[in-house]
Amino acid sequence: MKKWIVMLFALLPSLAMAAGANVPLDAANNDLSDKASLQNGAKLFMNYCFGCHSTQYQRYGRVAQDLGIPDDLMKQNLIFDPAVKIGSLMENAIPDESAAKWFGAPPPDLTLVARVRGTDWLYTYLRSFYADPSRPFGVNNIVFPSVGMPHVLEELQGVPQPVYETHMVDGEEHRVVVGTQSDGRGELNQEEFDTAVRDLVNFLEYSGDPVKLERHALGWWVMAFLVIFTIVVVFLKKEYWRDVH
Repeated sequence: MKKWIVMLFALLPSLAMAAGANVPLDAANNDLSDKASLQNGAKLFMNYCFGCHSTQYQRYGRVAQDLGIPDDLMKQNLIFDPAVKIGSLMENAIPDESAAKWFGAPPPDLTLVARVRGTDWLYTYLRSFYADPSRPFGVNNIVFPSVGMPHVLEELQGVPQPVYETHMVDGEEHRVVVGTQSDGRGELNQEEFDTAVRDLVNFLEYSGDPVKLERHALGWWVMAFLVIFTIVVVFLKKEYWRDVH
């Protein structure tokens, strides 16, 4: 009993963080069957996220196989360390001690982040950064206030500026950030950026459960078997008990 209580209290901080700032979340509308989306998400992750975050419970070869990427293309475009083999785990090269010194805490592994946070949270979070000169990295986040992470997708989005609303609290005006608007200097327009973020979140959802589609497909076969088995059992029961009744 004590073990379960300890586990529950250990999970409470994560659950609270997952709730974020109580901001309405946008639907990610992921599609794990879209291989092109997953491939683009993998490319975005390796180019913009992998420098700090690993997915250490995945292997390059398994990702290449699942996403339909030939091994040679995986090595050329998504494996940046020549010493890393296709069968290696996807671990970045930053020591935890150095990362903690630079960022205040080691950046978390993201293999299971979609399962912990939820895809809608990730999709909204990655599109909710805004310029804030008071923060160490010059940005803040609506979903995760006082975030300790830079806006790594700024090159694609441009510099997002905050959109404010004024609310009266105890007779005083308070400005609240309710949205963001890009300065238009990014490589992508808003629609393209939203699609890119969706692809990235799609890849992170796949990372957290690589066999999800197979599991769901197998589930339908299991349900069909149980239905057929139940019908057979009912008829068999009637046959056995026919003379008794």
